[in-house]
Amino acid sequence: MFPCLRKFSFTAFLAVIFTLLGLSACNLPGGAAPTQTAAPTSAVTPTPQPTALPSPTPTAVPKVLTICVGQEPGTLYPYGGTSRSMWSVLEAVYDGPIDVRQYIAQPVILQDMPTLANGGAVLQQVEVKAGDEVVNADGALVTLQKDAKWDGVTPIKLDQLALTFKIKAGIKWSDGQALTAADSLYSYQVASDKDTPVSKYQIYRTQSYEVVDDSTVKWVGIPGYVPSSYESLFWIPLPKHAWQSLTPAQLLTSDMAAKKPMGWGPYQVDEWVAGDHIRLVKNPQYFRASEGLPKFDVLVYRFLGEPADNKLEALLSGECNVVDNTSLLDADLESVLDLQKAGKLKAAVTQGPEWEFLAFGIKPASYDDGYQPGSKDRPDFFSDVRTRQAFAYCINRQAIIDKQLLGQSSIPGGYLPPNHPLFMKGLLPLPFDPEKGKSLLDQVGWKNFGTDASKPRVAAMVATVYPGTPFVVDYVTTEAPLRVEVAKLIVANLADCGVQVNLKVLPVNQVYQPGPDGVLFGRNFDLAQFSWAAGVMPPCQLFESSEIPSAANNWLKINLTGYANPAYDAACQAARYTRPEDQAAYVANQNAVQTLFASELPVIPLYFRTNLAVTRPDFCGLQMDGTSRSDLSNIEAFDEGGTCKP
Repeated sequence: MFPCLRKFSFTAFLAVIFTLLGLSACNLPGGAAPTQTAAPTSAVTPTPQPTALPSPTPTAVPKVLTICVGQEPGTLYPYGGTSRSMWSVLEAVYDGPIDVRQYIAQPVILQDMPTLANGGAVLQQVEVKAGDEVVNADGALVTLQKDAKWDGVTPIKLDQLALTFKIKAGIKWSDGQALTAADSLYSYQVASDKDTPVSKYQIYRTQSYEVVDDSTVKWVGIPGYVPSSYESLFWIPLPKHAWQSLTPAQLLTSDMAAKKPMGWGPYQVDEWVAGDHIRLVKNPQYFRASEGLPKFDVLVYRFLGEPADNKLEALLSGECNVVDNTSLLDADLESVLDLQKAGKLKAAVTQGPEWEFLAFGIKPASYDDGYQPGSKDRPDFFSDVRTRQAFAYCINRQAIIDKQLLGQSSIPGGYLPPNHPLFMKGLLPLPFDPEKGKSLLDQVGWKNFGTDASKPRVAAMVATVYPGTPFVVDYVTTEAPLRVEVAKLIVANLADCGVQVNLKVLPVNQVYQPGPDGVLFGRNFDLAQFSWAAGVMPPCQLFESSEIPSAANNWLKINLTGYANPAYDAACQAARYTRPEDQAAYVANQNAVQTLFASELPVIPLYFRTNLAVTRPDFCGLQMDGTSRSDLSNIEAFDEGGTCKP
């Protein structure tokens, strides 16, 4: 049981024997026995010399990675929350299953992404009949029925998409059980349950999701639903063998799912100390372990709380290796850049995909039952595109970026960042030209009478506004410090053009409250500043007329401006439904809708939001990419010091 001790005992025993033999032999020539001439005296046994114990092997010191995050996750159950801090942790528990980098889906535990070219995606026409669920040309899920356009009998054929996903061999859960297609099917079933609080958008557009064999799952869509990106149609595997005894409702609160979720990634959760940290250790079953990954033995997510400069102090003192972008370091951007120049840290700054904009309340909800100029409704300030363009000319967006973002962003020409593969090259924003803005306001009929520039313009010949109405509007935004400072600059810019703007800073829950009472989703604003994200697919749908939230759709749509333009709707639908395989038409249609958006300006793009993370100077491997769920998607490759590869 103790091999080192056995070795020592036998060696010591031999040493004693050979010592005794040596002493006897060295006293006698030729080793002859002595002749005893006297009575023997008491024999003295030589004391054996102790043999030194072998030096113990030094215990390896675990290599620890500490990441400071903005807030403590509420849960680690992927269907129990949506916070970025949750996904910062789950990137270590799950590797993939599909990562999105630079807007391109990359398989991690799948053999490949299905495409029409490799046969993993199959598109065919199917015949549908009255009573069938289909997705119509507007992207809405409807039940097919007889109407003014269809007699209910004539056959109709629609495109139907089928996708096959194959899991790589050798992927195991952290308990050693094989990860199979059944785990993805189980995940789909849990997500479909009424007690699981996740979007059912993709689920409702799924006709079937079935296991083909242990490594293969097949998705078939509702006829008419043909998305261009497929990554959201493979459901993230959940450990069926460990969780199937719990109901979907129980999974929401079970520590097994919420505190210590089982994964297949580089690390597994070891402990969660509320209010302080989450500790993870290496997953011995990680399928990339043979590559020497992950680089660290222990991973700790530490919650340092507010203010954000606490994170910088923790980084500078060595307590943290990384401060991720959930810490919202934007307000400390100047300090971060100065510390980077001094060589005390490394900063990673990226633009987008979130873009900040000023939205016009083109059609408030109060107009839904009809609007008459001069009524008690809010005046129709923004239906004339020239007014919206005038505002864009009057706002000095570059000055905002230079002052508040230290030049670390750019003015969007449209709704896509420049690194998006579908971004239209050469699409430029309207420049800062207040004289041009004033001229447009004059053309619309907003006149600046008198010499007092502090007084707002007045409607003289504005087609949709009662004469004599002053151009006075409310501007709503959240309490985020950066937004407030940006809003103040915009208010001053618009005042120079003769528009009086009353800034209203409201709690975030009030701004984003659901309709009909909510400011945004209830369409109860003149001007509002907030942001959206440009994902894998372009967000032209944000401004389609079919997406205007109203009582008719339970206020669940996303065109919060109320903007409606049949030409824009047609262009957006053409862009969304043209297949990428038809490259020329696909690019042409994407460019057409971007051009129309830049002209129509249902919102004024202000800047791309910056994603900021910082690391210690000797740290490597962090790849900032705003298109991922988090910026820690390659956490298994993080490293530090002399082992960093150039």
